[in-house]
Order: sequence, then structure tokens, then C-alpha cells
Amino acid sequence: MLPELFLERMKEMLGEEYPAFLQSLDGENYRALHLNMRKADIDKFQRESPFALRAVPWADGGFYYEESDQPGRHPLHAAGVYYIQEPSAMAPVPFLEARPGERILDLCAAPGGKTIQIADAMKGRGILVSNEMHPARARILSENVERMGVANAIVTNETPERLAGEFPGYFDRILVDAPCSGEGMFRKNDAACAQWSPENVDMCAERQDQILSCAAMMLRPGGRLVYSTCTFAPQEDEGTVSRFLHLHPEFEIRRAERPEGFVGGEGRWTADPAPGIEHTMRLMPHRLQGEGHYLAVLEKKGEQGTPRGSTGGLQSGIPKKEYAEFLAFQREYLNGENREGIFLRFGEQLYLGPADMPSLRGIKTLRCGLHLGTLKKNRFEPSHALALALSPGEARQFIDLSFDSGRAGRYIYGETISARTDGPVRVNRAGMNGQTKSEGEKPAEDPRGWCLVCVDGYSLGWGKITGEVIKNHYPKGLRKG
Repeated sequence: MLPELFLERMKEMLGEEYPAFLQSLDGENYRALHLNMRKADIDKFQRESPFALRAVPWADGGFYYEESDQPGRHPLHAAGVYYIQEPSAMAPVPFLEARPGERILDLCAAPGGKTIQIADAMKGRGILVSNEMHPARARILSENVERMGVANAIVTNETPERLAGEFPGYFDRILVDAPCSGEGMFRKNDAACAQWSPENVDMCAERQDQILSCAAMMLRPGGRLVYSTCTFAPQEDEGTVSRFLHLHPEFEIRRAERPEGFVGGEGRWTADPAPGIEHTMRLMPHRLQGEGHYLAVLEKKGEQGTPRGSTGGLQSGIPKKEYAEFLAFQREYLNGENREGIFLRFGEQLYLGPADMPSLRGIKTLRCGLHLGTLKKNRFEPSHALALALSPGEARQFIDLSFDSGRAGRYIYGETISARTDGPVRVNRAGMNGQTKSEGEKPAEDPRGWCLVCVDGYSLGWGKITGEVIKNHYPKGLRKG
């Protein structure tokens, strides 16, 4: 049952469109996934995909799928080839126009879908700070960043106020996908409907004002801020943007071309609309195949210059002698030795942080770049995160399991695999190019040691070859069954 006060407000807002809107809330939920474009080619994936796909028109790499496809149960999901994401939720990130080499903040990032989209646009270069203030949701965010093989992300668990104190004028671009009343999710989320109240709308709007003020402090002059919600409430949409612009005249709404089906914001729905509010955008479920969303593209006035450094300065790396075991592992099992970034050590755990990363002293941090693995006495044990960040062409030894044969599924369940009957194990010395070159592959004559386990050409995890057996190193906590 939809809240009566919500329905009354929507009827007043939409007028003659209200019956179509109401009917849409009884319609089907649209299911979609977003391809990990750092791992997969769009055209190739479409040709070879096991799912029935249709393109999401406003998001490159976004595809609708059928309910019967169940992509969340496929080994390609475990391999981080795609992220299951509501189609309208894919809309804000393209307007951020993220670029490689920039400093970008996803301020309210859990569960991680938009962070993954930003990472795709950054192509592994630059600094991506992905923050979530709620600890449980921050852990989910960190897990998704790992599964998708994002190497340049720093996952933090801080309040916006805390980050604003550390990063004044630091970021080139900021995404604020703000906590909201969730009205746009009523069709697919009964809990959002049950928790709705006018008081909750008021509370969310107040919190959005605070978050945006923090974001304003962290954006450099000339930088871009994209604000988004999944609610229809004008108080949280046009109202929040208008209040922000009245308090922050250094910002202005940037006009952007609206994809088909998007509609402009409405000044008449808020008491004191800011200039240009009609250039913000709404996604309405009766006009397109997706849930309800809102977004605004804002820019900070002023000439673009070099962003400021963080309050804590730059993070210092560790000397080579402290990660000598990893270097030995790299020489034996990986192609290429020049890895951009700084090496960080936390106890036995070794990370590769993005180059010129800020100091994280005093900041609650769950992930500071790519977790490489564990430094043991006289040896190195690679992490699952490292496996998922590699392509077959970056591993000296790999085995490619076919989904159709069921072998990849058995690996995820924790079964030992054979270096012969499930193989062959292949060697690749074609170099670090992100793709396997066929001329660089050949069956390993005497395979032993660490082997990258793949499914249909995508990395899935590690195995360790002993004789004709590949011991399963897929994390026990992720195994199915």
C-alpha cells in the first residue's frame, strides 16, 4: 500500500500524467547490469553473453536482462565482469565526465555501483576516494570494489564533515548520490515504502543540505559536482539544489543534454527555485524503463587550477626491502614489473596505493588501493583482490575454465581442479597488455606454483599447482554451497 500523503502530493505534482505514473508503479521492475569495461569489451560481451541483453540507452555498458537469466549466480559475476545495477541508478555518473588521472570523490558510495562506473571512466589512473559513513555498508562497498578489480580506489568510512576537514579544494569531481527517502524505489522495495513519512522527507532534506555543504568545501574551482537521489520529493530534489545554490553562489547549474525520456526539473515544485533549475533532470518510471531518480550537474565557478593538497600531505611508501618477497613473486609469476603507485604495508598485508595518494592518517580506511597479498617469512601469498585485478595476459601461468563444462562452478564451490584434465595450464610471456595474446601462449611443460584461474577468459582467483593437482585458493568465505 502506497502512503496516502505521498499519492496526494504526486497527484498535485503530475496533474494529467498522474494516472500513467500510478499505473507504472504496478508495472514490472527492470533488471540491468553494468559491464566492467576495464575487463570486458562491450561488443565482444554482447556477442558471447549467456544472457538476453538490451542496451540501457543512457549508460554505455549498461544492459537490461531477463529475470530468467539470473546473472548473479553466474561465475562471470564472481569474476567481476559486471555489476548488477538498477538501470536508472546508472544515469548520474556519465554526467560527472570523470577522466583518467583526476582526483574524484564518491561521497555516499555504498553499495558501489557508481564507484565502479567512475573507475571505468578513470581507466585505472588517478585517485578515486569512495566513501561510506555507515560501517556495515562500507564493508559491502569494499567487497564490491575488490570483486570488480578496482586498483586505484581508496575506500573510507568517514562522515562528510571529517573528510571536508582533510580535503579542502582537493577534488576535481565529486558525486553526491545522497541518502534520501527512497520514493523512487517504491515499485521494487517494500521496505522503502513502509518507512516513508513526511518527517523522514524533512530529515533527509536536512541531511542532504549538510552533505552538499561538505562537498562544496572539497571541490576545486572549476570542478564539477553531480547531485542525485532516488526520490520524487521536490524538497529533496529541486528544493535541495535550490537551497544549496542560494547558500553557495560560487556554484551554478550546468546545462547538459537530456537523454530521451528524461524530463527537466520543475521550479514550481519548490518555494524559491534557483536559476536554471529547469536544467536539472528527473527520471520518471512512466516515461522510461527504470525507477525514479533525480540529478543535477553543478560546477564551481573560477578558473581551473591545480587542486590543493590534502591537510595531511602525501602518503609515504615503504622501501623495497620491505616487500622483497612480492618482487620475487612478481618475477616468477607475473608479466611485467613496473607497477605504478606506492607500496604500503600494514602488518603482514601489502597494498599498492595510487601514485601521489594523500595521507590517510586518522581517516578510517577499509581499502587503500589494491591489496596485493600477505608477506610471509621468505614467501609471498597473493590476494584474491590481486587475482581479480589481473587479466590472463598478466599471469605467467593460467588455466581457463569453461562455464559450459561446469568446471568454473566447481572451482567456486571449492573443489580441487586438475592441471591436466581441466587444463591445460598455459604460460603467457606476451607482456602486460591487459589481454592475452595467442602467440604468447603455450601449454606449460612442467607447471608448478601459483596459477591464475580464469573463466571464459576472465580472472576468477588463484590456484597452486602441485603435480597434476591445482589446489583451490578461492576464498572460503566466498565459496558457494
